[in-house]
Amino acid sequence: MPANKRFVATIGGKEVIFETGKLAEQAGGAVTVRMGDTLVFATATMSPVAREGVDFFPLSVDYEERLYAAGRIPGSFMRREGRPSEASILIARVTDRPLRPLFPKDLRNEVQVIITPLSHDQENHADILSIIAASAALHISDVPWEGPIGACRVGLINGEFVLNPTIPEMENSSLDLRMAGTSDAIIMVEAGADEVDEETMVRALRYGQESIQDLIRVQNEMRAQVGKPKREYVPAVVNAILATEVESKVQGDIAQIIATRTERDERNAALDELRERMLAEYEAVDRTEEENVSLQQVREAIDDTLKKEVRRRIIEEGVRPDGRGYTDIRPLAAEVDLIPRVHGSGLFKRGQTQVLSVCTLGTPRESQPLDGLYPEDTKRYMHHYNFPPFSTGETWFLRGPKRREIGHGALAETALRPMIPPEDEFPYTIRVVSEVMSSNGSTSMASVCGSTLALMSAGVPIIRPVAGIAMGLIKEGDRYAILTDIQGMEDHLGDMDFKVAGTERGITALQMDIKIKGVSDDIMRQALQQARDARMKILDVILSVIPQPHTDLSPYAPRIETVQINVDKIGMVIGPGGKTIRAIQEKTGTKVDIAEDGTVFIASTDGPSADRARDMIMALVEEPELGRIYTGRVTRVESYGAFVELLPGHDGMVPVSQLSDHHIERAEDEVSVGDEIMVMITDIDSDGKIRLSRQAVLEGWSLEEARAADPKIGAGG
Repeated sequence: MPANKRFVATIGGKEVIFETGKLAEQAGGAVTVRMGDTLVFATATMSPVAREGVDFFPLSVDYEERLYAAGRIPGSFMRREGRPSEASILIARVTDRPLRPLFPKDLRNEVQVIITPLSHDQENHADILSIIAASAALHISDVPWEGPIGACRVGLINGEFVLNPTIPEMENSSLDLRMAGTSDAIIMVEAGADEVDEETMVRALRYGQESIQDLIRVQNEMRAQVGKPKREYVPAVVNAILATEVESKVQGDIAQIIATRTERDERNAALDELRERMLAEYEAVDRTEEENVSLQQVREAIDDTLKKEVRRRIIEEGVRPDGRGYTDIRPLAAEVDLIPRVHGSGLFKRGQTQVLSVCTLGTPRESQPLDGLYPEDTKRYMHHYNFPPFSTGETWFLRGPKRREIGHGALAETALRPMIPPEDEFPYTIRVVSEVMSSNGSTSMASVCGSTLALMSAGVPIIRPVAGIAMGLIKEGDRYAILTDIQGMEDHLGDMDFKVAGTERGITALQMDIKIKGVSDDIMRQALQQARDARMKILDVILSVIPQPHTDLSPYAPRIETVQINVDKIGMVIGPGGKTIRAIQEKTGTKVDIAEDGTVFIASTDGPSADRARDMIMALVEEPELGRIYTGRVTRVESYGAFVELLPGHDGMVPVSQLSDHHIERAEDEVSVGDEIMVMITDIDSDGKIRLSRQAVLEGWSLEEARAADPKIGAGG
């Protein structure tokens, strides 16, 4: 076997072990990274030649989950991993985001990073190790890249920051902050929180940035010892003379368009007309083969000039493309209960961005099963996000949700999750779907707002409403502008995409991607404060439409009642092969689910059906009670008395002397098998044998009177 090189970093008092050399010798770079017994393997490989005909960098980052890492066999029919799970896609995205900005802008070779968890100890997270392993693989590889980066998770437990808390420790954390950065700058942030304040978030980011330095040091040490020379590549050529020439021709027109057309469609039409005119001008000129001009480079030069002018106007004149100031929010509107029959619906609009969210309530059995590496096995709150082509006036094939849609849905889910009531208070599975109707910036944050409306419309007693806003940054030297409520153009041309969601009390979700080398704490504080100010205004709009969740559920939503039974009785309710529980559901038209702790969930669309199902379940698990009157069925008649089934699995005997309110010689003179009679339990002996009295019911006796009238009991027998 090839020799293995081992390097060790320390973060938060825990060792992070890097190894390379033994595995995947033909990959550009291959590394394993281990913390505890969670072990992640990453490779980075680049194609030998550039991909032709593309004007972007073709990077792919894949996280290939393997259930053998946790000692499990996949639950699918084929018993092997299939399409990536949602968790795998989210880890791939959070790994991709800090890697991508550090590649050369003119690289067009395909680069593929593949991360595979080989072992998962159910304590140490694999997502942070994925980022670290991908960085190390790229750094020691022959792939041109300006890393390395470090990554960590910051928790907040009992008011103290905890670095890389374990999975069990995270159950008590009010913050789940994942971040990555270089030695001097934060590049990526992904956070969920339980209403954490802005200043605490800034301190957590600084704490994380300071903590990743040893990871970066060790990766530089690895490169010095085992790194490959970076490969030469053919850069995407930029014709500087052509770019300068195009800029001089269009600069005045672009400045005029940006200054006079603040409405997006009108502005885009004018810019499209300018592009077509310039392309036609260059096409019309006869040139030799050596003098040929790339029309794609003409387009790129126009776009670069547009970017410069938009950024210049924001910094120097304080005016954004649509005429707003730095902190202005586009017009807001909200509406609820606009779709019939669904359980809850909300429509949120901010400028040209419009999102319709729909909430559906289901039974516990409809929770999402999770067949992944992490200990969680189900999820009762789900948020899905759809971005159809008509939302931007375009067309494309519909082939299921893309990674971006899955990521945006997960971000909105993170933002709202802390406000979802616990299952013991609201025993429903909840699914919210956000349909983007129109897009011009930050549909993910609009989906947070629309989903708050939908949840409240459905009668979900959320703890507090949640709103979200997207922030941007334009920075030129020491001058900068922080923009509230960025639209599409500002997102594309800016230096930071910073999404913040939360309640009136604090932040519940944060996502940040920075395209420049770092921002100061002061910029972070100002951005978070502007986001808070905007959030308060949006929450005012939401609360003006629906001040509190509806008190009544939709008539089309299931009603769920819960009862608690002894865990020893679960099998009795289910019955052999599920026979008993199926019979209850068929007879009552309800859905019945039983949790491992004995909680029984009864779902129905009307109260009487649920009551009937509850009575049937309680009859199955009820224990006989002394002095209580039951209606039972006679199962056997003997000369000395009758045997009566009181409850499933429980019967008793009525002696002939207690079978009637008058004297009878034989039991069969009074009752027959199959008769239903009312009886009182008068005695339960040490062996559990039950003695009954029908006479006590007929005479209206108390328990004491009934026991005194029974010669056997009254005599102390």
